[in-house]
Amino acid sequence: MSSHRCKIFQFLLLFGSMGGLITAADNPVVTEISPTLLIFATSNGNVAASVGPDGALLVGTPSVDSTSAIAKILASRTRSPVRYVVIAPQDPGHSEGDAGWGRRGAFVAMQEKALELLGGHAMGPTNPLPPQLVKLGVDRPRIAFSEVLTFDLNGEATHVVHQPPACSNAESIVHFHVANMIYLGEVFPGDGYPKIDAAHGGNLDGLIRLLSTWTDSSRKVLPARGKLTNGAEVKQFRDMIVAVRTRVQQMASDGRSESEVQAQHPTAEFDARWGHGRVTPAEFVSELYSAAKAH
Repeated sequence: MSSHRCKIFQFLLLFGSMGGLITAADNPVVTEISPTLLIFATSNGNVAASVGPDGALLVGTPSVDSTSAIAKILASRTRSPVRYVVIAPQDPGHSEGDAGWGRRGAFVAMQEKALELLGGHAMGPTNPLPPQLVKLGVDRPRIAFSEVLTFDLNGEATHVVHQPPACSNAESIVHFHVANMIYLGEVFPGDGYPKIDAAHGGNLDGLIRLLSTWTDSSRKVLPARGKLTNGAEVKQFRDMIVAVRTRVQQMASDGRSESEVQAQHPTAEFDARWGHGRVTPAEFVSELYSAAKAH
């Protein structure tokens, strides 16, 4: 490539990243659970999709760059133009808003506590969009729910149910009853340690209690990221948290400082499996240490 063309190419990439007008394609990996239930693995997270004669329901954290590809696949599966999208809560720094589904005419909703972190669900004039959503060229969801959303579509009963505080105070589980599948969002990240956001109502004991409810190996479980699994892996994840918490609590009760606890590397045996996600081992230990000192 010539120097002149290279500079033009670099400018286009920079212009696209600044304005949200030119985006890299995100071709999601598609897993068919049944003819009416699909899983899309996008760069931002997993998305479960009920699709059939009644239209499509999407639940998860879709990436902006996957929206066009997902829309085409859905259009090939149903003649109905109806689209419902429920965006799962996550760290606001990773949020991609409504991923562009609102401008496609979809009904896009989010749990109210999660939407508040993006400036929505305001009791007054509309707040400006967060800078990262402006940069991506997307909106935030414009519809909030408090406790339960129920969908009766495509022969599937789907319940989105707000939970007591776990990773945050916005956690919701999604239960696809006919498919016997649960989506837990960031409660079960799938690729690493959990983020317990105490500043926004996160609660370690609540996280452990919520995970303990879904450890049946016969139930399919969709993590926030990674492959579809079952309740047995949720149990392993829960047991790992309990084991590390016990170690950290013991050292904290012995009067050790956080740096001394970190030096003991209490997650060592689990890092190969859980140490490669958004939360580093040191960050996870810090969360547990803060929880121990708060008791």
